[in-house]
Amino acid sequence: MAMPFTVVDAFADRPFTGNPAAVMLLDAWPDDALLQSIALEHNLSETAFAVPMTGEADYELRWFTPTTEVAMCGHATLASGHVLIGDRRAVRFATRRAGVLIVGRDGDGYTLDLPATRVAPAPDAALLAALHVEGDVFASVSGAEQTSIVLVADAATVRGCAPDMAALAACEVMAIVTAPGDVADIVSRVFVPAWGVDEDPVTGSAHAALAPFWTERLGRDRLTAFQASARGGHLTCTLAGERAVLGGRCVTVMRGQLLL
Repeated sequence: MAMPFTVVDAFADRPFTGNPAAVMLLDAWPDDALLQSIALEHNLSETAFAVPMTGEADYELRWFTPTTEVAMCGHATLASGHVLIGDRRAVRFATRRAGVLIVGRDGDGYTLDLPATRVAPAPDAALLAALHVEGDVFASVSGAEQTSIVLVADAATVRGCAPDMAALAACEVMAIVTAPGDVADIVSRVFVPAWGVDEDPVTGSAHAALAPFWTERLGRDRLTAFQASARGGHLTCTLAGERAVLGGRCVTVMRGQLLL
């Protein structure tokens, strides 16, 4: 059986930047074990699987890291929109734990509409020790994913962060290290070894938390963001009530077939 796939660099304006995701359109859902095996074979931070549907959305969408299914993935949703939008102005994805997510056209890029994640102060010495930084910790009180934002002094601290991945894996959260930016309004890095991804290159779901966190601190509803991984990626973030609307571009870098 030949299963087509597309690899897309999301939040990228040229190949080999942003965050790569594999996108696979299926006729129906196979066993979860097969989906997980396919994601491990791709060995990207996320593989997105879509099945056509009618009603509230155009497709049902699920995402798998090499080791687990996740509740929400922004960059792989953006990549799925890039692949599946066709001649529509927008494409709607129904998800199992994050509601309906919408990817819309925006010039030569796209917007991605996600539920905002809210955080509150939550001191966490173990997390700071695992990250090898000093800062203030804020843990999620709403949203699809267990998230911790660590606010540090400056962009240099973000860029120089060198976590103990084994210790961080025991924390069972998506850890976001952030500060005021140097090349954008804010800068961040994202670490999720508990979910099989030591450092995620550019993370939409993290910015669903960073959008309300930083718009409140900066006193405006729109900002620019840079995720300072080795690949790097630029985003725009707009807070619209309880929705975080992210903006970015995508580049298709590979098409092929998985033979089973």
